[in-house]
Amino acid sequence: MPNTPRHNLPAEPNRFVGRERDLDDLHDLFGETRVVTLCGVGGIGKTRLALQVAAGLVPSFPDGVWLVELARLGRPELVEQEVAGVLGVREEAGRPLLDTMTARLRDQRCLLLLDNCEHLVDRCAEVAAALVAACPSLRVLATSREPLRIASELIWRVPPLDLPDRVTADAESVQLFMDRAAAAGTRLGPESLPDVVRLCRALDGLPLALELAAARTSLLSPGQIADRIDDRFSLLTTGGRTAPPRQRTLLAAVEWSYDLLSAKEQVLLRRLSVFAGDFDLELAEQVCAERPIPGGEIVDLLGGLVDKSLVLCDESRRRYWLLETIKRYALERLEQAGEREVLRERHLDVLCELQERHFTTEMVRPDAPWQARLEALTASRDLIDDQRVALDWAVESGNVAAGLRLCRTSTGLLPLAGNVLEIVGRLERLLSLDPAGVPEGQLAHARAYLAYGLEARDELSRALEVAEESLSRMSREDVFPRCVMHSLVVTVLLRMGRADDAVHHAEEGLALAARTGDTWNQAAGLLGLSAVALVRGRLREAQRHGEEALARAREHGHRWLMARTAVQLGSVAEARGDLMTARTLYEMAVPWLSELGSDPELTRCLARIGRVAAMLHEFGAAREQLAASLELARATGQRQGIARCLVGLSVLAECQGDLEGAVLAAAAAAGLRESIGQHSATTRFEELLGRARTKLGEGRTTSLWSRGRTMSSDDAARHVLEGERFTPRAPVAAEPVKHSLLTSRELEIAGLLTRGLSNRAIAEELVISPATVARHIANIMEKLGYTSRAQIAVWATERQKGAP
Repeated sequence: MPNTPRHNLPAEPNRFVGRERDLDDLHDLFGETRVVTLCGVGGIGKTRLALQVAAGLVPSFPDGVWLVELARLGRPELVEQEVAGVLGVREEAGRPLLDTMTARLRDQRCLLLLDNCEHLVDRCAEVAAALVAACPSLRVLATSREPLRIASELIWRVPPLDLPDRVTADAESVQLFMDRAAAAGTRLGPESLPDVVRLCRALDGLPLALELAAARTSLLSPGQIADRIDDRFSLLTTGGRTAPPRQRTLLAAVEWSYDLLSAKEQVLLRRLSVFAGDFDLELAEQVCAERPIPGGEIVDLLGGLVDKSLVLCDESRRRYWLLETIKRYALERLEQAGEREVLRERHLDVLCELQERHFTTEMVRPDAPWQARLEALTASRDLIDDQRVALDWAVESGNVAAGLRLCRTSTGLLPLAGNVLEIVGRLERLLSLDPAGVPEGQLAHARAYLAYGLEARDELSRALEVAEESLSRMSREDVFPRCVMHSLVVTVLLRMGRADDAVHHAEEGLALAARTGDTWNQAAGLLGLSAVALVRGRLREAQRHGEEALARAREHGHRWLMARTAVQLGSVAEARGDLMTARTLYEMAVPWLSELGSDPELTRCLARIGRVAAMLHEFGAAREQLAASLELARATGQRQGIARCLVGLSVLAECQGDLEGAVLAAAAAAGLRESIGQHSATTRFEELLGRARTKLGEGRTTSLWSRGRTMSSDDAARHVLEGERFTPRAPVAAEPVKHSLLTSRELEIAGLLTRGLSNRAIAEELVISPATVARHIANIMEKLGYTSRAQIAVWATERQKGAP
């Protein structure tokens, strides 16, 4: 009979789940590798993985696979005795036990599994190194929180189980939880998957935590466990009675690792818990270096925590992070040590300093090369999560000044990152606190950036009010923020259909920037003037200002500014019918915006490319660009971007001969724009409706418009993108088409002309100058194609008759 392979491995108590790739790779290693150490934090599953690997290798080691369990040992000198006991080697008088073991193993091909070496790691390393050096056929598989650091050792970092990225049972962590819940007598159906997914993500895919949570399903549903997971250390306390004590509760597993650290490593670990997510060495040094840890020791201590698997890092060791379970434990320790307030305050101060430095480099410094500006933007974005934590602390501690300082220096970057909406809630919370001691200028800056957020959130009236209040309170010396506010007001007024009111702010911002040599705001001011001229239909003026804006933007070098000016020039080209040039300019902006990750501007640019492609009858390209723009707008919550996509889809539908789809999409866009208070002047809808009335008739056109106004943006988009047709339904009460050709002021003046009033009489009624009235009337004539006041009066009268 063949010899039965020898081993002392325990039988698996339950099914081994996941880690198929790890098993295959580890099996292959033992052909050449002498020592493999599985490293990872407590509860990561090192022992289970090692036992599974060892079981698969039994046929490959004819002299046996031997498990040596070290967790229960308390003294280093017991390591040799434990190994000898497992191998059946007896101590000889006058001869070191290690020599006796070496003699026994010298010619044997066997695998030694040293489990839980961390608390005796130095002696384990000495024993393993001596045995491997003297026994050429011996292989060692070890498990430890940190490496043995001996010759020929390969360190295998055991990762958490795969996490689900959607509601699915495919992820290893979900499979483990479901399997262990079934073993506990709980059968979970598909309806539980969303909560199981949430729970697996909250527990970082940590196998011990998942097994303990699964054991709780006999009393609580996965949703109830997930809702209570913030208190995980008291909740997850039902491990198996036969498991080692350190594995019976999640708290015990983490404490086991923590207690093995040196005093300074413990201090650093708990201080690292103040970071929101991943961090770099520089940030750790600035925040955590305080007695008893000098700044120069942070790098070695951090490296030690990585080696002990309590801190994770990327391959380059540039970014570090803590598993959520470790972070929560460290936070509790930080609180117990009485350091929470001090570390939170230092974290807030450091964030303020870093963001100010990044803001200045990216936006203000006139001589900064683009690479430096981009690096500053990237570094600022990397701090967004930490900024959120720091702002929460500013609110909790009542430190309004520091909180507003952080908002002021980082919010200027947020429009580029697409997170500007978030700043509204942050600033409102800070401004609701007692601002005693905060200078008026700092409060004015805070209101300025609040206006930025309000505009992005489509609260146009309130954005205008806050921006104007900020300008009135801001010091004359604060040139950069004043210029920024003037540009924002221009944007808001244009979106509200008040082009004439926007001119003053564009000119004022440009004049201020010119006096100080601020190329960023010079470009922004010229961009505003170009946009105003385009709305008025003055294409040559719009082109001239746009070209000057692009020149200033190139001089500054910021890609976001260059992209915005290129898009503006594309709009001018499109307005004069030069579609090829328009598309070239729009496409010029795409790589710049992609490099920045500026989703709002990229959404806008893709929509314009799609619209122009449609007018060039390149329908496949148009559909592709508009669909990409719409998807990005939905993902980032941009209602204005969705409305812009619907306009492009309306153009696409008409160009493809679907006039009904064009009216529906245009009506949906108009309804969405009106819901956010946007009343930008455009001739596009008026011209479309004129063609529709001619071909479809007044009644059908009005019915389609009313139906489109009540249609969801998704339905309207699907009609064009997928060619979906809607079945007839009950008639909808017809809603008159609203003329958006003129601004609200121009409509008001047109109405007064029906009374035969002179320019002076109109000026007195509206409390404006006669010259302003004359300019408005000239704009009305240009937009409507009329040559006399009488024609305007007739048009206004007909419009009033058609009004409800």
